[in-house]
This record gives sequence, structure tokens and C-alpha cells, in this order.
Amino acid sequence: MSTLPVLILLLGIAIGIPVALAIGMAALVFFLTSGTMPPEIFVQRMVAVTHSFPLLAVPLFVMTGVVMNFAGITRRMMGFAESMTGHWPGGLAQVNVLLSTLMGGVSGSANADAAMQSKVLVPEMTQRGYDPAFSSAVTACSAIISVIIPPGIGLILYGFMGDVSIGRLFLAGVVPGVVICAAMMGAVALRARQLGLRPAFDAPLAWSARAVRFRGAFLALLVPVGIVMGIRLGFFTPTEAGAMAVLFAVLVGLAHGELKLAHLRPILEQTMQATAVILLVICTANAFGFYMTWEQIPAQVATAMLALTDNPLALLLVINLLLILAGMFIEGSAALILLTPILVPVVTKLGVDPVHFGIVMVFNLTVAGVTPPLGTLMFTTCSVTGTPIGQFIRAALPFYAVLFGMLIVLTYLPQLSLWLPNLQFD
Repeated sequence: MSTLPVLILLLGIAIGIPVALAIGMAALVFFLTSGTMPPEIFVQRMVAVTHSFPLLAVPLFVMTGVVMNFAGITRRMMGFAESMTGHWPGGLAQVNVLLSTLMGGVSGSANADAAMQSKVLVPEMTQRGYDPAFSSAVTACSAIISVIIPPGIGLILYGFMGDVSIGRLFLAGVVPGVVICAAMMGAVALRARQLGLRPAFDAPLAWSARAVRFRGAFLALLVPVGIVMGIRLGFFTPTEAGAMAVLFAVLVGLAHGELKLAHLRPILEQTMQATAVILLVICTANAFGFYMTWEQIPAQVATAMLALTDNPLALLLVINLLLILAGMFIEGSAALILLTPILVPVVTKLGVDPVHFGIVMVFNLTVAGVTPPLGTLMFTTCSVTGTPIGQFIRAALPFYAVLFGMLIVLTYLPQLSLWLPNLQFD
């Protein structure tokens, strides 16, 4: 077995080469040095994956989030979140967590959620006396909720790479997302009391005022519900759901009078930029995946892992440790694309439900995004807010405990993920 491509991939990541380029270089080396494989196959493997119909969901859901930002939906959802939790200690931090949960059904991307809230909420929190490091830590850690609330892009990528039902994955993320939101809000409340943070409002808003803000956010809140129900009732596939979400976002923006023709160009630009990054990783990973299949690496990894233990609980612990380590050095989407075809056959062989494992894997790799040394969520948030990495890590320590605790809960309580999809699909 040729290990040179793997060594080149690890070296490229270690010296800071962008992940997509490192994966592409490693795959190209295999085709150039194999002696039996025409180099033209490298290009064919990269292009072939773009012909996949399910992958159309990625740019469509990315575009949904961008459109809603321009349409003022994000601001309306923030107003609704503030009306519900603004009177609690650390009220704006609670708004931060709740908004991440609501935005999960809109943006589907933890990085997009963290960047947006770093620009919108953190300056407001700083102005009201919150420590910028605390605000940044809350923003990055709560953004993790976005990835498992439907329609998370990570769930789409996992379903595509692992040949797992995306509709079931969407449903499986609902209950864990709500539970993680509650756990994060509890941690924020405790930390807010320790820091002596004041609420945004001296008293709870009247229910009539909350109803006004709810009406402003109502249409946006229907997006994840409409997506899940539309897939469940067979009105459209997950890919078609992306197109419907874009259409709905445009109609909502026009109805509110905030979406303008002048927004068309920046919407398309931001969508293309975000999509290009994801698809470049997918294309190069497909070529690298051909190398792994040719050398039978997934089968060998499966054999090695099953030789360690045939206990599914112990195996899940080993895989979680592997994913945490991988996620610290490789961007979450890239790690997901690379590791899903390897790990899904391993866990299914021991009877672990691939839908349950998908929630665990996506959440695990996103949690690694807020941990040193190379957590992308950490860097995204700190680059926007100007917070030093050391201060961010110290402020995030209580939230690390919550997130890793929730990872254990999701891993060893599969019914938390499987109850809703089993209820709806069985």
C-alpha cells in the first residue's frame, strides 16, 4: 500500500496549506506515481462528483441564509429571541444562544452563524458591559447548535458521503438541537450570575410586545418546519427543499419590503464564494477517496478498529477521540467528507444506526471547531471581534465542559436522535 499521499496530506495541513489544496495535491501524487493509473483519471474523479443531484442542496441552503440576512429576517429573529430571554441575567448572551438555535433552520452553517452574530450581537454586548472574550466564547460555542438543526449543511454532506437518508438526518437533529440549546442557556445563566451580568430588560416584556416580535419572525421560523414536513410528506426531496427555501426567503423579503434588486449581486457573490469553498473540498476529496478505495484503506481501517474491540460502546469512544483529534487540525466539512466513507461501514457493522452516528459525528467535528490549535469557529469569531485567542480559550472553558458533556449524552443515548425519525418514518 502506498502511504505517500497520506503523508503529503498530513504535511500539507501541518504547514498551513489550505485543506482543499492539500487534499488535491495528495490525490494527484497518487495518480502520478501509481504507474498503473492514467493522470487524467484525477480530473475525471474531481469533475464526476459535481454531477450529483443531492449536492445541489448545498448552494441552495447557503443562498437561503444569505437571502435572509439581506431580507432583514436575521434582525427580526434576534428581536424575537431578545423578547423571550432579554430579562434573564446575561440577557444578551441568552439571546445569542437562542438566536443560534433559530438561525440553524435558516443558515445551516456554524461558521456563517458565528460570523453574523460576531458582527451583529458582540458589539452590542460589549457596549452594554460584557467582556468581549465572554461574548466571543458564547457566540462561537452556541453557533455549534446550527449544524444539527435542519437543514444543517453538515448533515447534507454526511448523508451524501455516507449514503444515509438526509430526511431522517434532518429529523434526527431536532431534539438534540433543542437539548443542547437548553444546556448552553443553563451554562450561560450560571456564568452570568458569577460575572454579575445585568439583563437586557429590567422586567419581562408584556406578552403583547412579544407577540409583535413573534409575528415579525414567524415566516422565517416556518422555514425549518416547512422543510422537514415537505420532505416527510413527500412533496419534495431534500435537494428540492433547498430550492423551495430560497423561493420562500425571497418571498418573505419582498413581503417585508426589505429585499431590493440591488441586493441580487452581493447575494450571488456571497453564495458563490461560500459554495466554491465547500465544493472544492468535495471535488478533491472525491479524487482522494478514489485513492483510498483503490488501496483498500477503508477496509483496512475497519479491520483494525474491529480488532481493537467488538463492543459498539467502546468503539464509539475510540471514534469520538479520533474525530476530536482530527477536528482540531482539519476544518469540519473537510474532515466530514474524508472520514465519513471510512467510518460509516465500521459502525454499521457493529449495529450502530448510521443516522445516530451522523448526529454524533457532525456535532463532534463542529465542537472541535472551537478548540485549539486550529478551530475554525474560534478563529472566525476572534478575527471579527478582535479577541486574543488566549482570552477566548479561558472564557470558553465552562462551555467546553457543556459541549463535551452533550457529546457523551448524544453518543450513548441514541434514542435522543432516533426517536423523532423513527416516529415519523417507521
